[in-house]
Amino acid sequence: MSLIHAEGLKKVYQMGEVSVTALRDIGFDIMPRSFVAIVGPSGSGKSTLLNLIGCLDKPSEGQLSVLETDISKLNRKQLAEFRGQHIGFVFQDFNLIPVLTVAENIEYPLVMVQDWSLSDRQARVAELLEAIGMSEQANKRPDQLSGGQKQRVAIARALATRPKLVLADEPTANLDHDTAYRVIALMKKMRDELGTTFVFSTHDPKIVGEAEVIFEIEDGQIKLQQELNS
Repeated sequence: MSLIHAEGLKKVYQMGEVSVTALRDIGFDIMPRSFVAIVGPSGSGKSTLLNLIGCLDKPSEGQLSVLETDISKLNRKQLAEFRGQHIGFVFQDFNLIPVLTVAENIEYPLVMVQDWSLSDRQARVAELLEAIGMSEQANKRPDQLSGGQKQRVAIARALATRPKLVLADEPTANLDHDTAYRVIALMKKMRDELGTTFVFSTHDPKIVGEAEVIFEIEDGQIKLQQELNS
């Protein structure tokens, strides 16, 4: 059974009197436990597709099911609840909360969308801080971190709830070579241990090289799909 199923997917944005078609006739299946890279030039539709899968937007036409749920039938509140329960996000601009510490940023989704005890939250945060090599920065705030450190915190936050699906927009863009591979290894470990599916919008050859499925998108259409050996 597919974790994500798309058929005849289309997304049109209205900009004044002009209609802009960002995606057209998109169809694919992503299976559970996948490591997927969506690649393509700027403006090709990668981010739009990621936003649709992540229930941040709704398709104009076609069918899109995520975790066997037809997201086109959900209202705004239902979409938000679905995201919180099942999907983790890593944004290119980090989206960390500036008044919270590193540990508090990682803990935030556990407080907001899942009923975790204090001891369980603390243990999970400590585990992720160690995994991303930032235990000593636990009490710092985002404005005290480098760009690479902020991205590592954002990745840890996305993984905090052990979601079924993590969507990431250029998650290694601000990381050095060694840290990027450590983060990719962490995400693969999470996939193997928890069955989490990862879908990346990326230009990074390190992620593309580790991907097991690659979608090449151009002008709002999938031009090529490659399934590689894991």
